[in-house]
Amino acid sequence: MNAHPLDRPVWNALTTRQTGLGLGDARARRFRLEINLFVAAADPSAENIAAASALVGDQGVAMVEREAFPVPPGLAVEREGPLDQMVATERQQAPEGFAPLVLGDADAAEMLALATLTAPGPFYAETRAMGHFVGVREGNRLVAMAGERLKMPGFTEITAVCTHPDFRGRGYAKRLIQHQLARIQAQGEAGFLHSYPDNAGAIALYESLGFRLRAKMDLKFLVRV
Repeated sequence: MNAHPLDRPVWNALTTRQTGLGLGDARARRFRLEINLFVAAADPSAENIAAASALVGDQGVAMVEREAFPVPPGLAVEREGPLDQMVATERQQAPEGFAPLVLGDADAAEMLALATLTAPGPFYAETRAMGHFVGVREGNRLVAMAGERLKMPGFTEITAVCTHPDFRGRGYAKRLIQHQLARIQAQGEAGFLHSYPDNAGAIALYESLGFRLRAKMDLKFLVRV
């Protein structure tokens, strides 16, 4: 039986729709440092795991796999734990009367500042290059956003959903996810996302929008030793 493409989301993204955002070869690939920290090997063989290690500099990396891979030589686990992978199982309509702004290069500094403040997940100077990002402004201030991260044929991940603490409780996160998911589905793809299993509030929101648990993933953050 063939593995589901989402069992190995990083490898499948880096070898299909997001090849141009990465480094490496047929043995192992990683995203460029300024984009994000994910690395993946073609399989858990010693040769390919070593190739993954060779792609890692002083900056830490992360591996996300349904089946845990060996730790590449020269690296150590900084932290490890489960990650809930959820897939949208219901058709979503864009929220009526809600028109978020498309974010781009001119918004880069504010996007990074908002993500750094709210910590929705790893976010770097060029993470926005991974896909379509939208946001909400109050006056001249970016107060909420949501974007896309891993992409492979038929699937796009929703990520970086965050709201400034001073503007929470206004429904921005829900409407941004609805907007992004409706757009993804209109392109004939399925939306998915990842959440820490103890983030009950976020999971309840995702479930209210039709996301359901597909798999428990193994998440490792690795550092050079």
